[in-house]
Amino acid sequence: MALLSFLGLGGPPPLTQTARLDPSLPTAGSPPSAYPAVDPGIERRTVEEMIAANQGFIDRIKLCYGCDRPTFERDLLIPIRNYAAFVNLLPATSDNFYCSAGGLFRLGLEVGFFALQGTDGHIVSGRATISTRRHLEPRWRQATFLAGLCSELHRTLSQVVVADEKGEVWPAFMQPLTTWLTNRRAPRFFVRWLADHQESRALGLFALPHIIPREAMQHLATDNTVAVPHLLSCLAGSPLYREQNILVDLVKRAAALVIDRDLIASANRYGRPILGAHIERYLLDAMRRLVATDQRWSPNADRSRVWLSTDGLFLVWPNAAADICKLLEQDELPGIPKAPDTMLEILRSAGVLAVKADDEPLWSISPPPGKAVMDAVKLASPDILLPPHGEATKPIPASIIARKVTDSQAAPRAPAAATVSVPSPAATKPRRDAPASEGAKEPSTPDLFEEHPCPPPPRIVTEHGELLGAESGEAPHPAIPAQPTPALSPKSKPRTVMFTLKPSFCLLPQVRDALVIAIESLNGDAKAAVAVTVAQGVFIPLDFFKRQQLDASVVLRSLSECEMAIADGRSRVTTTQHEVGGKKEIGLVLKPEFVGGLNPADFAPSP
Repeated sequence: MALLSFLGLGGPPPLTQTARLDPSLPTAGSPPSAYPAVDPGIERRTVEEMIAANQGFIDRIKLCYGCDRPTFERDLLIPIRNYAAFVNLLPATSDNFYCSAGGLFRLGLEVGFFALQGTDGHIVSGRATISTRRHLEPRWRQATFLAGLCSELHRTLSQVVVADEKGEVWPAFMQPLTTWLTNRRAPRFFVRWLADHQESRALGLFALPHIIPREAMQHLATDNTVAVPHLLSCLAGSPLYREQNILVDLVKRAAALVIDRDLIASANRYGRPILGAHIERYLLDAMRRLVATDQRWSPNADRSRVWLSTDGLFLVWPNAAADICKLLEQDELPGIPKAPDTMLEILRSAGVLAVKADDEPLWSISPPPGKAVMDAVKLASPDILLPPHGEATKPIPASIIARKVTDSQAAPRAPAAATVSVPSPAATKPRRDAPASEGAKEPSTPDLFEEHPCPPPPRIVTEHGELLGAESGEAPHPAIPAQPTPALSPKSKPRTVMFTLKPSFCLLPQVRDALVIAIESLNGDAKAAVAVTVAQGVFIPLDFFKRQQLDASVVLRSLSECEMAIADGRSRVTTTQHEVGGKKEIGLVLKPEFVGGLNPADFAPSP
């Protein structure tokens, strides 16, 4: 028998045919593998199978809706079946909430159910008559459930790419996923998640005709003009300017509830979930509401939380975090963080905040009228918080960033009297009444730029060199006469000069922030400096802007429009080659008049 088994003529089948406990294992006949080398994909399910798997929860929805069977099937069950056909077993996220097969369908059902429950505590159209409200209430309840059901529909159009076994991609804008898989006779599908995608909730409106029938939409719009606009506004994430959208509040609270519950369950089963993957939109919504309603959030007002200047938009932190937390507590949203550091990490992970060169999210600012220095966070763009419509906020025409500098970056101070030999005033003061003889030399003066044995503590200065917390007109050391500041040349610069950017008002904020980093690098170690001084100005490599995720053409065009860089006769910024850090780099030359601390007269004119 052993011989027959060896020859393949009898005996038990091979191991690869009996140990197929996982569909991801290799098929029969293929060499055994200790780890699956291919993605097993997700098996296709019919609409009837998906409805049967969630029948218990659908019965709860019918009970909450409170109607007979034909009305429930017409108003809610048909959209539920269409929604199941559109998403099939797609997960809602790749590795966060509702990330298993069928997660997106279950998420839509639960958000719609809890939003529908929330309508019991609201009186819609409160200013209308009783007969009008009686007519509108069933339509409001139907619209609320549909808004919750389709609230995350935009994910299918912006975050995933679905393909079959042959590599054909699902055209999500054209037909439901189940219909496409059935037409292609594909038993399973494969999901690829897009990296660095941007959330656009308005994309869900393109798939809405596949979910809500035309008859249902017409039923919602019968004898009223508010149900359908509120539904579309909720799905698109755009506010209504004349009244509050009740659907947005109900759906937002229901989504926060079910997602928080799933994250807690996922943490119990699979470990710690990703921090704040769904909370950043609630934080941004709270900030926009505070700007519109709270006087303390009026930009550039006295003791405001929001400051807009040429450097960008800043929020005073952690004062702003306390206001956000208080507002979200009033909304009774579960899972909202209370600690300012947690909010800071969530906003930073979402790309809302701009960090400094040392990867520090907190900035030191000194807004007018006082010179008090406070911590703040900087938004990546002012358009995130300030609305593009309406009255525009004028930025402060100056820099409000304050930095802590050491003695090598502050004003020159005299060394201690015990370590410096001071000549007499008669020997140090040159005689002006006597004619200078040919070849005569002036008496030498003490060097004020030698290293101090005991440097003073750091002081705070603004971008324009203003000392904060120090008395103006501070006298030099009494034992040493005051010395004139030596002229700055392109090849040598005193360590006491502080270099800052003096940008033009028409410069793009992204380009301005990158130039600030490049110019400030001149104040530190010369080996780590990004920019270098050349005969015509300050040379900045183009590779530096690429590391700041800026396109070189955008930088050149912006500097050309503001006339901040050396250009040719046709007003186009010219690129040149210079050695930086021991290697040749291609870059541009910034004009010296836009760099604080440089004397334009010491630089050669542009050829």
